[in-house]
Amino acid sequence: MFSSMRRAWNKAIWHPCLAVCCLALCAPLMAAPQEYSFGVVPQFEQRKLFAIWRPIIEDITQRSGVQLKFVVAMSVKEFEGQLARGAYDFVYTNPYHILRESTHQGYIPLVRDAEPLRGLIVVAKDSALKSPADLAGSKLAIPSPNALGASLLVRADLERLFKVTVEPVNVNTHSSVYMNVANGLLPAGGGVEKTLSEQEAAVRDLLRVLYVTREMPSHPISAHPRVPKSVRTAVQQSILGLAATSDGQNLLDKVPMRQPVATSIKDYVPMRSWGLDRYWTN
Repeated sequence: MFSSMRRAWNKAIWHPCLAVCCLALCAPLMAAPQEYSFGVVPQFEQRKLFAIWRPIIEDITQRSGVQLKFVVAMSVKEFEGQLARGAYDFVYTNPYHILRESTHQGYIPLVRDAEPLRGLIVVAKDSALKSPADLAGSKLAIPSPNALGASLLVRADLERLFKVTVEPVNVNTHSSVYMNVANGLLPAGGGVEKTLSEQEAAVRDLLRVLYVTREMPSHPISAHPRVPKSVRTAVQQSILGLAATSDGQNLLDKVPMRQPVATSIKDYVPMRSWGLDRYWTN
């Protein structure tokens, strides 16, 4: 009788302990899903960047089941430093950033806009400047020293095709480039067709395009190779699926990424022969 009571007592004592141990052992299995960072090159000021990208990233998370965290750098220089350290799991940035990191961090392009990217030089609508050759020795507003279309390619073309050099003035964003030129603060500025199209009509109406560069593949959304292939694929397919709906397309139009297509590093490799490293600033 006493043996039976002892066994019952031991059972009562140990079962809660076993339950606690089981919960502790199972805790890793019940942990929240892994979160992946999603960085975006700051082409616009932060409020506009959040307005454009937060709804897109939330939609991708919902469609893919992959938890994405939107991460915004305070400046392009800060963004480039984080990119070089591999801080972003997913990232939207210019093609030359991805090319430079292909032998270091090895970011993998997933999706880009089918419409190519072209750099351009804008001047005030009433400017006396008629040709890029007229810019010799002038100041040129740029969104960042390493902006592909708006700085690297524009400056390369000015020297290669028109035999002129300019003094680049970093004004931090594409929007600032257009505002500086529109307000007569600087004689010319480098931009790209896509960001110019995103400006308010009141600003665009004060500008004139002086020069357009050759075209190149658009900015890709890329993934760090540490991200599992299944996760990369889920995000890629979700972006392509987003474009198949009218609401999703409206969101992507604001990037702008009007016709997303699958891409790879092969689309960008030909740009290595363009000699743009000469203009890159560390």
